Amino acid sequence: MKRLIVIAGAGAYPRLVVEGAKRAGVPCVDVLAVKGSTARATCAAADHVHWEAVTQAAQGIRWIGAGGYDGAILAGQISPMSLFRGRFDAETKAWLAELPAKNAHSIFGKLIEKLTAAGAHVLPASLYMDGHLPGVGPLTDRDLTDRERADARHAAQVAHDMGLHDVGQTVVVKGGVVLAVEAFEGTNAAIRRGGKLGGKGSLVFKAAREGHDMRFDIPVVGLKTLKVMRRAGISALVFQAGRLVLLDRAEVVAFANRHHIALVGVDSGLPPAPLRP
Repeated sequence: MKRLIVIAGAGAYPRLVVEGAKRAGVPCVDVLAVKGSTARATCAAADHVHWEAVTQAAQGIRWIGAGGYDGAILAGQISPMSLFRGRFDAETKAWLAELPAKNAHSIFGKLIEKLTAAGAHVLPASLYMDGHLPGVGPLTDRDLTDRERADARHAAQVAHDMGLHDVGQTVVVKGGVVLAVEAFEGTNAAIRRGGKLGGKGSLVFKAAREGHDMRFDIPVVGLKTLKVMRRAGISALVFQAGRLVLLDRAEVVAFANRHHIALVGVDSGLPPAPLRP
């Protein structure tokens, strides 16, 4: 790998990909930044930055295709609502209109299809994220209680069933009752909704479906999500080992310990996300 382009949404995730690729010896790591989303720190870490609006996706794809990159990685959040509020160029609007269902899988799948057609080789979004994909067991001082373990097993089954329909990755459960299932609103909004219904002691389970395309929409959790959990009264976060990107790990674990929130990875029996091409 000599030249890599990171298509960078919001948050710290894209910056960590850029920095990880550089540590791994990739000589040139550029960023395609999304107007209104990509952080300055991500841009500062890159060798070169090219800006595009999310509504000009077709133009950005052509720019990447002409760049002669060895690989492309999609990382960071793009607001789902931007897909409804933006005024797209005619070409982008046309290929969005081709989608029979509009969810993360179909939208990002179409984006990868267009990138591939333009000559880009889209790589797993987990690459170069060494140290950010926690394994099996508790990250926190506190492990799960027996009740939380039972809720986690139930939530895992619900998450599996959700994945069959490409719905979402987050389930909120308490005492065997499903309080919230993530839809298009995103993880944090689903947690708020579930916490409002269940109150203190609710559990969050986050999972990538079986056969998930690791080139996009890998489950991600950071300090912002932990703060949402605390305000919602969530007592535990359970995730698939090796299949979730944990941002700001030291800060997240310290915050969770202070507020007695358990963070626990479980063996899903599914392959971990890859770290190298």
